Amino acid sequence: MTPSERTGSFAKRFGVTLLPGIPGILALIGYIYFTTPPTAVPAGLSLPFLAVASGLTPLLLLVVACLVGTYTAPRVGLRSYLVDWVGTGDELWRRLRPEVRLAVGLGVLGGVLILLLDVALAPFIAQDLPQSAIGATEPTVANVLAYAPIRFLYGGITEELLLRYGLMSALAFVGWFVTGRQSDDPGSGIMWVAIVISAVLFGIGHLPALAQSVGLTPALVARTILLNAIAGILFGWLYWQRSLEAAMVAHATFHVPLVALSLIQVALL
Repeated sequence: MTPSERTGSFAKRFGVTLLPGIPGILALIGYIYFTTPPTAVPAGLSLPFLAVASGLTPLLLLVVACLVGTYTAPRVGLRSYLVDWVGTGDELWRRLRPEVRLAVGLGVLGGVLILLLDVALAPFIAQDLPQSAIGATEPTVANVLAYAPIRFLYGGITEELLLRYGLMSALAFVGWFVTGRQSDDPGSGIMWVAIVISAVLFGIGHLPALAQSVGLTPALVARTILLNAIAGILFGWLYWQRSLEAAMVAHATFHVPLVALSLIQVALL
Protein backbone atom coordinates (compact mmCIF):
# COMPACT_ATOMS: atom_id res chain seq x y z
CA MET A 1 0.00 0.00 0.00
CA THR A 2 1.38 3.39 -1.00
CA PRO A 3 1.54 6.33 1.46
CA SER A 4 -1.34 8.03 -0.34
CA GLU A 5 -3.45 4.88 -0.10
CA ARG A 6 -2.71 4.56 3.60
CA THR A 7 -3.65 8.22 4.11
CA GLY A 8 -6.88 7.73 2.17
CA SER A 9 -7.73 4.63 4.16
CA PHE A 10 -7.13 6.46 7.44
CA ALA A 11 -9.30 9.37 6.29
CA LYS A 12 -12.16 7.04 5.41
CA ARG A 13 -11.95 5.20 8.71
CA PHE A 14 -11.82 8.51 10.56
CA GLY A 15 -14.81 9.86 8.63
CA VAL A 16 -16.98 6.81 9.14
CA THR A 17 -16.52 7.05 12.91
CA LEU A 18 -16.88 10.84 13.09
CA LEU A 19 -20.19 11.05 11.24
CA PRO A 20 -22.28 8.92 13.68
CA GLY A 21 -21.28 11.28 16.49
CA ILE A 22 -22.58 14.43 14.78
CA PRO A 23 -26.34 13.83 15.39
CA GLY A 24 -25.70 13.75 19.13
CA ILE A 25 -24.03 17.15 19.00
CA LEU A 26 -26.88 18.52 16.88
CA ALA A 27 -29.33 17.15 19.46
CA LEU A 28 -27.43 18.98 22.18
CA ILE A 29 -27.47 22.24 20.22
CA GLY A 30 -31.18 21.87 19.46
CA TYR A 31 -32.06 21.12 23.06
CA ILE A 32 -30.23 24.19 24.33
CA TYR A 33 -31.81 26.35 21.64
CA PHE A 34 -35.39 25.24 22.29
CA THR A 35 -35.28 25.00 26.10
CA THR A 36 -33.09 27.92 27.17
CA PRO A 37 -35.26 30.84 28.32
CA PRO A 38 -34.30 34.26 26.91
CA THR A 39 -33.55 35.51 30.42
CA ALA A 40 -30.79 32.90 30.75
CA VAL A 41 -28.88 34.13 27.69
CA PRO A 42 -25.83 36.18 28.73
CA ALA A 43 -25.88 39.84 27.79
CA GLY A 44 -24.40 40.51 24.38
CA LEU A 45 -25.10 36.99 23.06
CA SER A 46 -27.98 35.68 20.99
CA LEU A 47 -29.70 32.39 21.73
CA PRO A 48 -28.67 30.82 18.38
CA PHE A 49 -25.04 31.78 19.00
CA LEU A 50 -25.17 30.35 22.52
CA ALA A 51 -26.67 27.08 21.27
CA VAL A 52 -24.14 26.65 18.46
CA ALA A 53 -21.25 27.63 20.72
CA SER A 54 -22.32 24.95 23.20
CA GLY A 55 -21.67 22.33 20.56
CA LEU A 56 -18.20 23.51 19.51
CA THR A 57 -16.25 21.97 22.39
CA PRO A 58 -17.96 18.55 22.09
CA LEU A 59 -17.37 18.68 18.33
CA LEU A 60 -13.67 19.42 18.77
CA LEU A 61 -13.35 16.64 21.34
CA LEU A 62 -15.18 14.28 19.00
CA VAL A 63 -12.79 15.05 16.15
CA VAL A 64 -9.78 14.43 18.40
CA ALA A 65 -11.27 11.23 19.81
CA CYS A 66 -12.02 9.82 16.35
CA LEU A 67 -8.52 10.66 15.13
CA VAL A 68 -6.95 9.02 18.17
CA GLY A 69 -9.27 6.00 18.03
CA THR A 70 -8.71 5.47 14.33
CA TYR A 71 -4.98 5.22 14.98
CA THR A 72 -4.93 3.29 18.25
CA ALA A 73 -7.97 0.98 18.27
CA PRO A 74 -6.87 -1.44 15.54
CA ARG A 75 -3.37 -1.60 17.03
CA VAL A 76 -4.71 -2.96 20.32
CA GLY A 77 -7.32 -5.26 18.80
CA LEU A 78 -10.42 -3.20 19.56
CA ARG A 79 -13.12 -3.65 16.95
CA SER A 80 -15.52 -1.37 15.13
CA TYR A 81 -17.69 -2.94 12.48
CA LEU A 82 -18.13 0.45 10.83
CA VAL A 83 -14.37 0.74 10.41
CA ASP A 84 -14.17 -2.85 9.16
CA TRP A 85 -16.90 -2.12 6.65
CA VAL A 86 -14.81 0.67 5.14
CA GLY A 87 -11.78 -1.59 4.88
CA THR A 88 -13.28 -4.93 3.87
CA GLY A 89 -16.89 -4.30 2.91
CA ASP A 90 -18.12 -6.72 5.57
CA GLU A 91 -21.80 -6.13 6.27
CA LEU A 92 -22.17 -4.28 9.57
CA TRP A 93 -25.58 -5.64 10.59
CA ARG A 94 -24.60 -9.25 9.87
CA ARG A 95 -21.71 -8.96 12.33
CA LEU A 96 -23.54 -6.86 14.93
CA ARG A 97 -26.78 -8.84 15.02
CA PRO A 98 -25.45 -11.69 17.22
CA GLU A 99 -24.35 -9.10 19.78
CA VAL A 100 -27.54 -7.03 19.93
CA ARG A 101 -29.42 -9.24 22.40
CA LEU A 102 -26.52 -9.21 24.86
CA ALA A 103 -25.96 -5.47 24.43
CA VAL A 104 -29.64 -4.58 24.89
CA GLY A 105 -29.95 -6.90 27.88
CA LEU A 106 -26.88 -5.52 29.62
CA GLY A 107 -27.87 -1.96 28.80
CA VAL A 108 -31.36 -2.27 30.30
CA LEU A 109 -30.13 -4.27 33.30
CA GLY A 110 -27.38 -1.71 33.82
CA GLY A 111 -29.91 1.12 33.78
CA VAL A 112 -32.11 -0.66 36.33
CA LEU A 113 -29.08 -1.44 38.51
CA ILE A 114 -27.99 2.19 38.51
CA LEU A 115 -31.50 3.31 39.48
CA LEU A 116 -31.55 0.82 42.37
CA LEU A 117 -28.12 1.93 43.54
CA ASP A 118 -29.25 5.53 43.31
CA VAL A 119 -32.19 4.72 45.56
CA ALA A 120 -29.87 2.95 48.00
CA LEU A 121 -27.57 5.96 48.12
CA ALA A 122 -30.41 8.49 48.37
CA PRO A 123 -30.41 8.70 52.21
CA PHE A 124 -26.82 9.93 52.08
CA ILE A 125 -27.26 12.61 49.42
CA ALA A 126 -31.02 13.30 49.21
CA GLN A 127 -30.65 16.78 50.67
CA ASP A 128 -28.15 17.65 47.95
CA LEU A 129 -30.18 16.49 44.93
CA PRO A 130 -32.48 18.61 42.77
CA GLN A 131 -36.18 17.82 43.01
CA SER A 132 -36.24 16.06 39.64
CA ALA A 133 -33.87 13.70 37.89
CA ILE A 134 -35.44 14.50 34.55
CA GLY A 135 -32.62 16.68 33.32
CA ALA A 136 -34.90 19.54 32.30
CA THR A 137 -35.91 22.81 33.91
CA GLU A 138 -39.64 21.97 34.01
CA PRO A 139 -40.96 18.45 34.81
CA THR A 140 -43.20 17.97 31.77
CA VAL A 141 -43.61 15.19 29.24
CA ALA A 142 -42.51 17.59 26.50
CA ASN A 143 -39.22 18.30 28.26
CA VAL A 144 -38.59 14.64 28.98
CA LEU A 145 -39.10 13.81 25.31
CA ALA A 146 -37.03 16.83 24.24
CA TYR A 147 -34.13 15.54 26.36
CA ALA A 148 -34.45 11.94 25.07
CA PRO A 149 -32.43 12.55 21.86
CA ILE A 150 -29.50 13.72 23.98
CA ARG A 151 -29.70 10.53 26.03
CA PHE A 152 -29.90 8.20 23.04
CA LEU A 153 -27.83 10.05 20.42
CA TYR A 154 -25.27 12.00 22.43
CA GLY A 155 -25.09 9.51 25.27
CA GLY A 156 -25.44 6.33 23.26
CA ILE A 157 -23.22 7.22 20.31
CA THR A 158 -21.23 10.42 20.77
CA GLU A 159 -20.06 9.57 24.30
CA GLU A 160 -19.00 6.10 23.21
CA LEU A 161 -16.86 7.62 20.48
CA LEU A 162 -15.37 10.05 22.98
CA LEU A 163 -14.83 7.74 25.96
CA ARG A 164 -14.41 4.29 24.48
CA TYR A 165 -13.21 4.69 20.90
CA GLY A 166 -10.99 7.67 21.68
CA LEU A 167 -9.96 7.58 25.32
CA MET A 168 -10.09 3.88 26.17
CA SER A 169 -8.33 2.90 22.95
CA ALA A 170 -5.60 5.47 23.63
CA LEU A 171 -5.12 4.30 27.23
CA ALA A 172 -4.83 0.69 26.11
CA PHE A 173 -2.34 1.65 23.41
CA VAL A 174 -0.22 3.70 25.82
CA GLY A 175 -0.26 0.91 28.39
CA TRP A 176 0.72 -1.63 25.78
CA PHE A 177 3.47 0.62 24.44
CA VAL A 178 5.06 1.54 27.78
CA THR A 179 5.11 -2.10 28.91
CA GLY A 180 7.21 -3.00 25.91
CA ARG A 181 4.59 -4.52 23.60
CA GLN A 182 5.54 -7.98 24.82
CA SER A 183 2.62 -9.59 22.99
CA ASP A 184 0.39 -8.90 20.00
CA ASP A 185 -2.24 -7.26 22.19
CA PRO A 186 -2.24 -5.36 25.50
CA GLY A 187 -3.52 -8.25 27.61
CA SER A 188 -6.35 -8.30 30.12
CA GLY A 189 -4.50 -6.36 32.83
CA ILE A 190 -3.83 -3.35 30.65
CA MET A 191 -7.32 -3.51 29.15
CA TRP A 192 -8.97 -3.48 32.58
CA VAL A 193 -6.89 -0.48 33.62
CA ALA A 194 -7.97 1.32 30.43
CA ILE A 195 -11.61 0.36 31.02
CA VAL A 196 -11.64 1.56 34.63
CA ILE A 197 -9.78 4.83 34.00
CA SER A 198 -12.00 5.75 31.06
CA ALA A 199 -15.09 4.81 33.12
CA VAL A 200 -14.02 7.01 36.06
CA LEU A 201 -13.36 9.90 33.68
CA PHE A 202 -16.77 9.20 32.17
CA GLY A 203 -18.25 9.73 35.63
CA ILE A 204 -16.23 12.88 36.24
CA GLY A 205 -17.43 14.23 32.90
CA HIS A 206 -21.00 14.31 34.23
CA LEU A 207 -20.15 16.68 37.08
CA PRO A 208 -20.23 19.99 35.13
CA ALA A 209 -23.79 19.40 33.93
CA LEU A 210 -24.88 18.42 37.44
CA ALA A 211 -23.23 21.52 38.87
CA GLN A 212 -25.53 23.67 36.74
CA SER A 213 -28.59 22.44 38.67
CA VAL A 214 -27.27 21.83 42.19
CA GLY A 215 -24.32 22.71 44.35
CA LEU A 216 -21.78 19.89 44.40
CA THR A 217 -20.92 18.24 47.69
CA PRO A 218 -18.38 15.44 48.33
CA ALA A 219 -21.18 12.89 48.74
CA LEU A 220 -22.90 13.97 45.54
CA VAL A 221 -19.61 13.98 43.60
CA ALA A 222 -18.79 10.46 44.84
CA ARG A 223 -22.28 9.21 43.97
CA THR A 224 -22.19 10.69 40.47
CA ILE A 225 -18.74 9.32 39.66
CA LEU A 226 -19.54 5.89 41.10
CA LEU A 227 -22.82 5.34 39.28
CA ASN A 228 -21.53 6.55 35.93
CA ALA A 229 -18.26 4.64 36.34
CA ILE A 230 -20.19 1.40 36.85
CA ALA A 231 -22.02 2.04 33.59
CA GLY A 232 -18.74 2.98 31.90
CA ILE A 233 -17.12 -0.29 32.97
CA LEU A 234 -20.03 -2.19 31.45
CA PHE A 235 -19.73 -0.34 28.14
CA GLY A 236 -15.94 -0.66 28.15
CA TRP A 237 -16.16 -4.41 28.65
CA LEU A 238 -18.53 -4.71 25.70
CA TYR A 239 -16.19 -2.64 23.53
CA TRP A 240 -13.30 -4.90 24.49
CA GLN A 241 -15.06 -8.25 24.24
CA ARG A 242 -17.51 -7.49 21.42
CA SER A 243 -17.38 -4.24 19.46
CA LEU A 244 -17.73 -0.47 19.63
CA GLU A 245 -21.20 -0.79 18.13
CA ALA A 246 -22.27 -3.24 20.85
CA ALA A 247 -21.17 -0.68 23.45
CA MET A 248 -23.23 1.97 21.63
CA VAL A 249 -26.33 -0.24 21.64
CA ALA A 250 -25.90 -0.95 25.35
CA HIS A 251 -25.36 2.72 26.19
CA ALA A 252 -28.45 3.78 24.25
CA THR A 253 -30.68 1.11 25.84
CA PHE A 254 -29.19 1.94 29.24
CA HIS A 255 -31.19 5.17 29.05
CA VAL A 256 -34.53 3.43 28.47
CA PRO A 257 -35.19 2.85 32.21
CA LEU A 258 -34.04 6.42 32.93
CA VAL A 259 -36.50 7.90 30.43
CA ALA A 260 -39.24 5.63 31.82
CA LEU A 261 -38.48 6.87 35.34
CA SER A 262 -38.60 10.47 34.16
CA LEU A 263 -42.05 9.92 32.62
CA ILE A 264 -43.24 8.26 35.84
CA GLN A 265 -41.96 11.23 37.82
CA VAL A 266 -43.92 13.59 35.58
CA ALA A 267 -47.06 11.54 36.10
CA LEU A 268 -46.65 11.62 39.88
CA LEU A 269 -45.79 15.31 40.21
